[in-house]
Amino acid sequence: MTQVSNLLLGGVFHAAALFLVAAGLQLVFGVQKILNLACGSFYALGAYAGISAVKAALAAGVPAPLFLVVLIGAGLALGVLGPPIERLLRTIYDRDEAFQLLLTFALVLMLEDVIRFVWGAAPYQLGGVYLVYGQVRLGAVSIPVYNFVVIGAGLAVAAGMGFVLARTRFGRIVRATAENRGMAEALGVDMARVSSRVFTLGLVLGTVGGALVIPAGAAVNEMGIELIVEAFAVVVIGGLGSMRGALVGAVIVGVLKAVAIAVYPEAEMLAIYVIVIGVLLFRPAGLFARAAA
Repeated sequence: MTQVSNLLLGGVFHAAALFLVAAGLQLVFGVQKILNLACGSFYALGAYAGISAVKAALAAGVPAPLFLVVLIGAGLALGVLGPPIERLLRTIYDRDEAFQLLLTFALVLMLEDVIRFVWGAAPYQLGGVYLVYGQVRLGAVSIPVYNFVVIGAGLAVAAGMGFVLARTRFGRIVRATAENRGMAEALGVDMARVSSRVFTLGLVLGTVGGALVIPAGAAVNEMGIELIVEAFAVVVIGGLGSMRGALVGAVIVGVLKAVAIAVYPEAEMLAIYVIVIGVLLFRPAGLFARAAA
């Protein structure tokens, strides 16, 4: 029972960060109708920037328990990249999907080179600073409190996104734009401004997700590519355009990956692909497609 609980918590921990990336992907697609392959690169960029920011803060004498604030700040600060990247992508909003995929994949390659140039090719890690919050005993297993902090952050973002999209003026504009872009523009909505804000929000969700998860692991050059596959699996499972689907899909992928790694590591990605294929065969629009409509 303890082993099962440990696996579930590990899966949900990964799902919390995965949800942030998938939620950003869903937002951008909803408004701009582009599948942003660079979402994984934003995640990787947030991870590397978070490590550098925390190391600099600790060296400057910032108390170790405040490293979480520094991580979130580093992820948020990367939001300055949102408007210029969105401006670049604006040229392909009405183009064929092939152009969108090619340009966003080019961004993936460019950002990978930026990461390699700034931080090098060796794994980059923060050490055990996340253990400053202590550990919780679950039977014979000790689980870092920080894992629960990240899970709580993911749930808080999910609740916040739901509130913003359903109860605020900005959320109503985003939903109206996703439903009918032409009509929203005819009614006076500044599409350039909305697109810039939505893309920046999607980018920040990815960078903050990368920054939050990295203290318990290591940043490597290929982490962005790996997460792109998982993020798209989440979107396929949950349904394109559905935030509720992104949350449920992230939990399914996160827990499935944790179980596969523990039981048969070679089948880690295969298990995810099997679920994706099953959803495509029996519910091609995704589990929550109707909720997104």
